[in-house]
Amino acid sequence: MNMAKKFLSALLISVLSVLFASAQSVEKIPYGKTKNGVDVYAYVVKNKNGLSFTAITYGATLTQICVPDRNGKFDDITLGFDSLSGYESAENPYFGALVGRYGNRISNASFKIGGKAFKVSANENGKCLHGGVEGFNRKIWRAEEIRGRDFAGVKFALTSPDADQGFPGKLDVVVIYTLSNSNALSIEYFAQTDKATPVNLTQHTYFNLAGEGKGDILGTIASINAREITPVDANLIPTGFFMDVRGTPFDFYTNPVTIGARIDDASSLQIKRGGGYDHNFVISRKADGKMRLAGSFTEPSSGRVLRVYTTEPGVQFYSGNFLDGSIAGKGQKKYGRRGAFAFETQHFPDSPNKSAFPSTILEPGDIYHTKTVWEFDVK
Repeated sequence: MNMAKKFLSALLISVLSVLFASAQSVEKIPYGKTKNGVDVYAYVVKNKNGLSFTAITYGATLTQICVPDRNGKFDDITLGFDSLSGYESAENPYFGALVGRYGNRISNASFKIGGKAFKVSANENGKCLHGGVEGFNRKIWRAEEIRGRDFAGVKFALTSPDADQGFPGKLDVVVIYTLSNSNALSIEYFAQTDKATPVNLTQHTYFNLAGEGKGDILGTIASINAREITPVDANLIPTGFFMDVRGTPFDFYTNPVTIGARIDDASSLQIKRGGGYDHNFVISRKADGKMRLAGSFTEPSSGRVLRVYTTEPGVQFYSGNFLDGSIAGKGQKKYGRRGAFAFETQHFPDSPNKSAFPSTILEPGDIYHTKTVWEFDVK
């Protein structure tokens, strides 16, 4: 009798494991060829609840994230293009891209390490933005699917050679995207170098929780777990100081508020180009590797909720100021001003030139490791 029970128990476990495994899927499909004739592939990852994301080997780019609203209707909530040519175009404002070596801006496209000066690729009015002209968003990544008991995903890998875009050292990078059955999309970053070099990797997905191309994000309710920002000058470079957000248009800390509630208070926003939010919010002044809630966003009409957790000390909150309707996105939709927001977990901009900021210098023998989690829900 005991043997029979054990057999039935083992059989049940075996059947359940097969059913569980089939509840998650990873599909690799051709996505096109680059202008140089290199094959690009897409990986479509789906969990047992029907949530899915698609990532391509060009730029380790997230081209789709499909999640349900309060009525169970699925929509893609990310801006992007229908084909590879859009992502390759000069007009692409980093839709869904994995950016590096240095996410955000480096002033004068230069910095020093140990007294030695380095000049890197300048691609925004003399500044280095998101790694330069040929940053990680324009590289072809190696990829393989991964599976676990409660998740499935894709592991991307890239080797950036010494002096790539002017940055010192050969940098080996691994980025892992996984989707769990609890509806969390995790992004985990690893890197090693053979020379001291600045590293600041982030993900540049543009979110519209109502659905991509469905109006602006001004009515989305935001809560950001940051009592400070690093204020910027007219060139969007941090001044090196910290500013308390309470009682200012940056205050998403005291109480949740819609993104549009104070967005046009230009004098207080200290930003001239484009207007709106494009600032680093300080989650912690220390890069201690602790996972923290960085912020949450709720879209009232759909009920969709996005909660963001990260080990990073900061996050760049960008309100889509430079979208102007000139870009034809998915289905030839014209993405208008403030038609999406980005919430880029990161170290602070221009950290290599700001001694008061947590260091972004990766030394040989050390391992760069950060993690961000996007948790999707409905309300």
